[in-house]
Amino acid sequence: MSVPRPKDTGEGASYLERTYDAGTGIGGAAAAARTVGRATLGLFFVAVTLDSGHTGLCATPLKDIPEAVCCPSSAMAMPFPGKLRGMGALRLAQEALSHTGLRRALGIAALNALAHLAAERRGPQGYRVVEDADAFDIARIRPDETAVVVGAFGPFLKALRGIGARHFVLEKDPATLRPDEMEHFRPAESYPRIVPQANVLLITGTTLVNDSLPGLIACARPEARVVLVGPTVPMLPDAFLDRRGMILGTVRVTDAEALHEVLAQGGSGYHFFGKYAPRIVLAQD
Repeated sequence: MSVPRPKDTGEGASYLERTYDAGTGIGGAAAAARTVGRATLGLFFVAVTLDSGHTGLCATPLKDIPEAVCCPSSAMAMPFPGKLRGMGALRLAQEALSHTGLRRALGIAALNALAHLAAERRGPQGYRVVEDADAFDIARIRPDETAVVVGAFGPFLKALRGIGARHFVLEKDPATLRPDEMEHFRPAESYPRIVPQANVLLITGTTLVNDSLPGLIACARPEARVVLVGPTVPMLPDAFLDRRGMILGTVRVTDAEALHEVLAQGGSGYHFFGKYAPRIVLAQD
């Protein structure tokens, strides 16, 4: 799910640009020398593994591909078929900064692989890595707080009901919510009014793909905790550390070959979380 792209945030793809700059700066010659070893465009996630073995993921933006209706028009939306293996990693990562749809998703996956390489090369600075952890738990939401969830993410909604916290879910398609969740539904376009009410703002990494993240964060109260979660979130959090209270939940791919096989066969996060890609949390010191 995405909220409407902000009319003018002045930020554009700044998080991706800053991650690219940080990753290439830290990675240096090692990053420049990397090539794509394998790429998979799955139904739910795109994966790119570098020749170094580092792997990055990005949510597949299926709903944002209007061309995907027939073979001739769909071919225009499918980037580089048969040409990805051996492509320079920096070349592919640049697609995250200048394109949309599948081209951007592939670029983000490559960028996240480079971010993994850079994070491993430098080590944590200004943040700590919490292994096998859930960002929701690290956020420590209290019953007296208000949470806003961007997208009908079932596990978060169930956990919030269990806590008893007041919460809203911003969603474009109310059909994605269960009947007992509808009382918390708010239309996606109402985010400028709903987000400022949040003590905790829970956002999926998909907002990096559709450029809606800057507008959401701009609406959040300065003291609000912002939790950005999903495999699309980079392992190098430098671009996000300017904001106090930022918590990033992502994954570290430990078995790239098995991950690619699962995605190539239509697998989703439920099929690789923990098994081939354990969850990790990047939290500010």
